[in-house]
Amino acid sequence: MPLRIKLPSKEKIIINGAVIENGGEATTIILHNRVDILRRKEVMSEQDAITPARRVYYALQCAYLFDTDRPQYLDLYRQLEKDYMQAAPSAGEILGDIRSLIAAERYYDALRKTQDLIDHETERLEAVGMEAG
Repeated sequence: MPLRIKLPSKEKIIINGAVIENGGEATTIILHNRVDILRRKEVMSEQDAITPARRVYYALQCAYLFDTDRPQYLDLYRQLEKDYMQAAPSAGEILGDIRSLIAAERYYDALRKTQDLIDHETERLEAVGMEAG
């Protein structure tokens, strides 16, 4: 079944690593095959990856979008995940869920689950009176 995406004017999406912007009026794009896609609200820039959980998200985002470099980004993810787990063992269940999704090669779902890790980090930082990036 094709995927329909409504793309407002000036909206950007990433499809298989290519940044696509609607330069005209609102339109609908129909994708007839499997693609790796992120909408603007899901995209994190490298400059925004300023906390440990956000760096995990960024590494997984790159693994998801750039399949030819996926092994290198997954290696980076594993190191960042290990570091996060050492610093915040309370995130073990979330990280386990992310690992399971990666093992099943469900990279988009793993990326979405990483939002829970960012939320966990924000809660931990607020609990000790710090602000999360």
